[in-house]
Amino acid sequence: MSAPTTRPDTPRVGTAPGALPLLGHALPLRLRPLAFLASLPAHGDLVRVRLGPRPAHLVCDPELVRQVLRDSRTFDKGGPLFDKVRLLTGDGLATSDWSTHRRQRRLMQPAFHPARMAGYAEVMTEEINSAVGRWRPGAAVDLNAQMQALTARIIVRTLFSGQIRPAAITEIQECLPVFTKGVYRRMIAPFGLVERLPLPANRDFQRALDRLHSVIDETIRDYQATGADRGDLMSTLLTAEDEETGQGLSADEIHEQVVSLLLGGTETTGNVLSWAFHLLAHHPEAEEELTAELDRVLAGRAPAYTDLPRLEYTRHVITETLRLYPSTWLLSRTTTAETELAGERLPEGAVVLFSFYAVGRNPALFEDVERFDPGRWRPERVASVPRSAQLSFGAGSRKCIGDRFALVEAMLLLAAVGSRWRLRHVPGTRVRAKPKASLSTGPLPMVPH
Repeated sequence: MSAPTTRPDTPRVGTAPGALPLLGHALPLRLRPLAFLASLPAHGDLVRVRLGPRPAHLVCDPELVRQVLRDSRTFDKGGPLFDKVRLLTGDGLATSDWSTHRRQRRLMQPAFHPARMAGYAEVMTEEINSAVGRWRPGAAVDLNAQMQALTARIIVRTLFSGQIRPAAITEIQECLPVFTKGVYRRMIAPFGLVERLPLPANRDFQRALDRLHSVIDETIRDYQATGADRGDLMSTLLTAEDEETGQGLSADEIHEQVVSLLLGGTETTGNVLSWAFHLLAHHPEAEEELTAELDRVLAGRAPAYTDLPRLEYTRHVITETLRLYPSTWLLSRTTTAETELAGERLPEGAVVLFSFYAVGRNPALFEDVERFDPGRWRPERVASVPRSAQLSFGAGSRKCIGDRFALVEAMLLLAAVGSRWRLRHVPGTRVRAKPKASLSTGPLPMVPH
């Protein structure tokens, strides 16, 4: 059993090997991005890479990652990853710069107040029970497709309180996978040439983007026409008022926030749940421990929001899944002024990258790093893990605003399925992480028993 190695007090700065003229490290980032990122901690705590001809620094040490995340004014949202996403989604909470984000966060925070979670959990439970109740023993399902559809329905209902046409929900569900796949392709393209070609994938992406914008605009108009407060996220966005300025969100800002919430609330959580059930099927000892906890706490009934504090191992399964397969696996920042990181001088406008995937797979931080072991997050064992090594939802002022929402949803879904079913892979199924906007399993045929 391998143990984490002792890290030096002085951060190491290195350079990633294998850069090509003009392309830099674009090829490994496109062809084998996860293996490439996981290899970089061996070259230093801060590693120089090149995105095409543009230099960048990838932060591998979790304390340095935390430093970047906590200083969101110096290390602002930006860089080639976010710049391209921003062109497509606008200045939503996930992509806006520091000053815009600060104002948006104040306006949107009430929608994610802990007091609202119980109401959101009721919607989650209703949708989860409906979806899982349609499964039949021995009848295979594409679990990833099921999780994506389910999380899409949950975020749409909590956004729009069910006051949305069923056809619009279908439109959103059909558009989101095409949209997120196209966004990722544009993020990693070094020169921005491929997306300009008249390729079928580009045409599909543009159609999905246009349809998504159209459905969102139509739904916003419906809300504005009635003027009723429905107690949902959309009503909060429409009525939000900044205490400092007395101003609310503009129509464009509301549209952009809806796009951000749909993207952040669908694919990411759906993928985490797919990975969790995939891992549990391959680790019967973890599955047995989860089942024992669910039997003890739930005693045969469906899980409720009030059960979550007692479902400790269930939460550990989610945390361990996020370590191995984090939703946001690669992010970028841009320096707004000359600064220093790990002793390296960075000019204004420098690109800084960090990868939760690389941190979670770093053998210097975790014992038996490749092993799925939810028990490592128990209080008596977690002390050996650096506090900054689990930052899947970010940190500082830009920590994911929906982190509590996502955790409640993931735990309720894991508990609902785990208390009723054991999922097994269809024989011959091979699963490999597919990097998109988040890490996907791809099609995941599993049989409920």
